[in-house]
Amino acid sequence: MKTRFSSIVKYRHSQMQEAEAALQQALARVQKAKKELEEAKAGLADVKAPKTGAMQNFLASRTLLDAQLRLIEKNEEWVAYEESQVNAAREQLQKSMQEYEKFKYLETEEIKKIQKTLQKKENKLLDELAMIGFNQKEERR
Repeated sequence: MKTRFSSIVKYRHSQMQEAEAALQQALARVQKAKKELEEAKAGLADVKAPKTGAMQNFLASRTLLDAQLRLIEKNEEWVAYEESQVNAAREQLQKSMQEYEKFKYLETEEIKKIQKTLQKKENKLLDELAMIGFNQKEERR
């Protein structure tokens, strides 16, 4: 049954689905960021400082170590940013769900009201038909 809220409910439902999709994408990005962070931390273990050799080898090793530490720091920031995006997406989804439920409730109440009105009209019509039938029987007698 179509009501004045039907189009709004449909729109809010599509918004809710978009928010769900955005949350799923944000969760996927967080997982990717965490994977990159773990790989960077694993790469840190691969950087070995030479025990002997020229000073240039020690400096090169130190440069690699610094670069790997900066990569880890960058990845930690990326994870934190993506987690904040997940939280924002969750909040948006929650708002969308509340709006959808609110209009869905209004639509349901409107349908109940319409059905009640239709039932009253039908009962009134049946009463009128019964009265007409009764009056016709009385006239025949």
